[in-house]
Amino acid sequence: MGIEIERKFLVSSDGWRSGVTSSAAFRQGYLSTNANPTVRVRVVDDAQAFLTLKGKPVGLARAEFEYEIPVEDGLQLIELARPNVIEKRRYLVPHGNHTWEVDVFEGPHDGLVTAEVEMGALDEAVEIPDWVGKDVSNDDRYANASLSRNPGVPDER
Repeated sequence: MGIEIERKFLVSSDGWRSGVTSSAAFRQGYLSTNANPTVRVRVVDDAQAFLTLKGKPVGLARAEFEYEIPVEDGLQLIELARPNVIEKRRYLVPHGNHTWEVDVFEGPHDGLVTAEVEMGALDEAVEIPDWVGKDVSNDDRYANASLSRNPGVPDER
């Protein structure tokens, strides 16, 4: 079984932009957003597609199974997932011993920018960049599956 351990943060400044090493356009459709597991289809730069099943989070960890699928299948599954589709550009930004994934959302979530860091263990030390703001790892409003159901940027009140 695959396990994903990650932390997610809001981004507080554009300081990350100078460290970008690459980026890709993502379209993600959620075929199952309320049940466990979550079932996601992702198309990256219209060149690769993946089907991912994610279990219920337990703290920062959850089961994750990801499989590459034909791009044409991915595009058709995105259409089946509508309206539960999000679009974003993901930037890779090395910092310390990790590569951060900065997601700049488009469409109904325009203005939302998050940063994720994947860890190999729950107790792994992570150097937090100065452009990272509030930790939203346990705030379901910022989970991509939740965003796919709720247009707009979550209210920070």
